[in-house]
Amino acid sequence: MRWTIKPKPEAHKIASLAMELQVAPLVATLLLQRGIETFEDAKKFFRPQLTDLHDPFLMKDMDLAVARIEKAIANNENILVFGDYDVDGTTAVALVSSYLLTKYPNVATYIPDRYNEGYGISIQGIDFAEDNGFSLIVALDCGIKAIDKVAYATKKGIDFIICDHHRPGEHLPEAVAILDPKRGDCTYPYDELCGCGVGFKLIQALGARLGETIEDLIPYLDLVATAIGADIVPITGENRILAYYGLQVINSNPRVGFKAIISQIKKQELTITDVVFIIAPRINAAGRMEHGQHAVNLLTETNLERAQEFAVGIEQFNLDRRSLDQEITKEALLQIQENKEEERFTSVVYNKNWHKGVIGIVASRLTETYYRPTLVFTKSGNKLAASARSVKGFDVYNALEECADCIEQFGGHKYAAGLTLLEEQYETFKKQFEKVVSETIDPGLLTPEISVDALIQLKDITPKLLRIIRQFAPFGPGNMTPVFMAERLTDTGYCKGVGEEEKHLKLTVKQHDSEAIGAIGFNLGDKLLLTADKKPFDAVFSIDENEWQGMVSVQLKIRDLR
Repeated sequence: MRWTIKPKPEAHKIASLAMELQVAPLVATLLLQRGIETFEDAKKFFRPQLTDLHDPFLMKDMDLAVARIEKAIANNENILVFGDYDVDGTTAVALVSSYLLTKYPNVATYIPDRYNEGYGISIQGIDFAEDNGFSLIVALDCGIKAIDKVAYATKKGIDFIICDHHRPGEHLPEAVAILDPKRGDCTYPYDELCGCGVGFKLIQALGARLGETIEDLIPYLDLVATAIGADIVPITGENRILAYYGLQVINSNPRVGFKAIISQIKKQELTITDVVFIIAPRINAAGRMEHGQHAVNLLTETNLERAQEFAVGIEQFNLDRRSLDQEITKEALLQIQENKEEERFTSVVYNKNWHKGVIGIVASRLTETYYRPTLVFTKSGNKLAASARSVKGFDVYNALEECADCIEQFGGHKYAAGLTLLEEQYETFKKQFEKVVSETIDPGLLTPEISVDALIQLKDITPKLLRIIRQFAPFGPGNMTPVFMAERLTDTGYCKGVGEEEKHLKLTVKQHDSEAIGAIGFNLGDKLLLTADKKPFDAVFSIDENEWQGMVSVQLKIRDLR
């Protein structure tokens, strides 16, 4: 691990903000690092307000989208709400369809089959719309590059409204309206919304025309918060407000589908991390293992008994997904090890039998292990399909653009993308991708980095500091959990390996004459000897709470030590 200490803000700024907010200089430092420089900034950060959400009509084409939906309702047209099969897509479809159904009955949903149709707007979906008399499709979390598909629909007399958040290509589809804050000609003040977030802005605009306030839309925010967490978008600006209130809905009055999932996991207060690692994988498992429509059915169900039946099915999909991804990860790791005759800047693996639904998870696991831009390919119909994952600081989407001549189709973000290509292009693509990455990546990025907010003394770690840090939540990109570094720590003499095969490290640490603090280092069991015999060491950690036999105490969650 590379330990990188963030630059310390200017001393006069720290002193000024600490005095204005009546907080310790350390807290002022953490706030300044997050771009919070004034009392007003701090107020918005610690007390997000729904009234600070932007006017949805600031988004390019929002007026056209709203007018087309209003026309469809006035003319009694059938509306098809179409979305991708992942968490962002299925939550967006659940959100927009359930909202429209409160106003108008002729609304149905469509999630493409991951295996037969692939990602995004499909010919089969458009044919389904034509066969069933739908004249308007609202596409969510996809469509920004679907130029040919939208043209195909137009010939059949079907209009498209596209709500997307992926980067557009050189040309846009000729849809009735394209809502995408990443459009070059869109001046919307915040461009980091997820697909479900763009869907929320659409219902906010529709609601505004009907005299509804933002309070009327709060029940939909459990879906938005889940998509924000799952899609790993920055939890800053508008996303922070939506996630903050969405978590409150999840914990106080979630929709029936979430109640059914939460009742299975038996956890009291869910954080955004729980949403990412507990709720999201279950919603995702439907599209990975069977069909994303199962997730939409669960998220739109209003009867608890039926929702619980759906949740049991989805739990089984999740268990199946877990065993599959473990099995395929082992095979993929073996493939990389067998081909390690030369030092490579990328990891690219392929097996025609790998399950398409889990290759994204496998790509993430390989990236964690080898820390290289990674692609995992499998056979999909008469083509190969891949999931791409990157390392911090390297834009894999740009690298794929450089290989566009041997790719059929691709899309995504800086750190995660998907693509298809012809089987005969695989070896050419693999060589080209390696060449592009090797020529453009800073070799330092191939060692995982821990970004440290500040140096700290153990004596400054108090329950009060922990209480303040907890108010920084929800955490995520753009506002990560604060990470600290402390030097010359010693264990009190009872450090030990714990857990299965003693792979975790349990310590009680002191610094000089400070009070002892408990610490846990997950997957750091192999560093036991570094801390034995009261040898001094430096550690990087976040501050957490430990509950044991009814007693609550401050605990260090160690990320690395040396």
